[in-house]
Amino acid sequence: MVALIVAAVLVLLVVVVVFKSIALVPQAEAAVIERLGRYSRTVSGQLTFLVPFADRVRAKVDLRERVVSFPPQPVITQDNLTLQIDSVVYFQVTSPQAAVYEISNYIAAVEQLTVTTLRNVVGGMTLEETLTSRDQINNQLRGVLDEATGRWGLRVARVELKSIDPPPSIQESMEKQMKADREKRAMILTAEGTRESQIKTAEGAKQAQILSAEGAKQSAILSAEGERQSRILRAQGERAASYLQAQGQAKAIEKVFAAIKNGKPTPELLAYQYMQTLPMVAKGDANKVWLVPSDFGKALEGFAQNFATKGEDGVFRYEPNTEDTPPVKIEDDSDVADWFETASDPKIEQAVRAAEATARQPVEGFEPTLPKTLAPKPERNLPEPPPVGPAQSQPGDPYGRPWQPPQQT
Repeated sequence: MVALIVAAVLVLLVVVVVFKSIALVPQAEAAVIERLGRYSRTVSGQLTFLVPFADRVRAKVDLRERVVSFPPQPVITQDNLTLQIDSVVYFQVTSPQAAVYEISNYIAAVEQLTVTTLRNVVGGMTLEETLTSRDQINNQLRGVLDEATGRWGLRVARVELKSIDPPPSIQESMEKQMKADREKRAMILTAEGTRESQIKTAEGAKQAQILSAEGAKQSAILSAEGERQSRILRAQGERAASYLQAQGQAKAIEKVFAAIKNGKPTPELLAYQYMQTLPMVAKGDANKVWLVPSDFGKALEGFAQNFATKGEDGVFRYEPNTEDTPPVKIEDDSDVADWFETASDPKIEQAVRAAEATARQPVEGFEPTLPKTLAPKPERNLPEPPPVGPAQSQPGDPYGRPWQPPQQT
């Protein structure tokens, strides 16, 4: 029985010795091993054999990069405003031996060092500088922390300020200021837009007035040119008409005078014609009273003596002149032949064609529509007209027959 107990104790002792002599250190961790209370070695990521009861693992250190977030800390700025700033530190243990033997709690040390350095850096800045200088504060904190934690076996990768919270009254003032700045910028942009719009409108009105004036100028020039050409053509037509009228009157007088000569009128006939003409002379809206001249007989007698010869019976009669009279010379009209030219001026025809071509050009976006009164009417199938003569046509006949006034009964 005693031997069995001794054997069990020996087995238990062997198990304890084996357990004490083997240490398994995972990857990304480092184990600091002491022998008899003194630093022996540092192992990482392997199976390590220890001397029983002489070697022991003092501490295991995580070699991965760690992220530690610190709670908000009150920080006073240069303009005596208290800010709540919380920060985040990224660091990694590079020397497990220094992290174990140089400082007791390196996380707490990093936190306190971050707070004091942050207060020192922010204390030299105003609120505006603090809010706009995050990168500068991060770089300064990283430089100070990396230099201070180097002997602790730590490497600070980066430091970030997670939030900066000013007091509520300052936040309200900042919001009002930001609102005022935004309203100011909005008013400035509105004014700029209004100014640009007015400038564009003025430029458009200027261009429109220039084009309108140019069009009015061209229209006035064309109207004046057309009026000039019209007056010239009208004057030329009146000149040719006056010349033709004068020629017609001259021919008419010549024919009348020749007919009078050939008719050999007597003074009695002339007196009779003169008496018939007097009522026509008296006709007129302005004639109220008309008197026959008292020397009317003497006038007829003088007229007969000038144009007739007194016969044996004492009556004046017209005797034609037996002397040969030279023929009347007809004036040459070659110098006025171009007055009666009916062909149009080529320049005027060209201008008219150009104006008609311009008038026929369609206006973009406009579709002309005829009014109902001018719209083409559908063709009606009219019956064949009855065979009637020209005398039976009536006014308004749809067959186009000429009109004949009705016979009075």
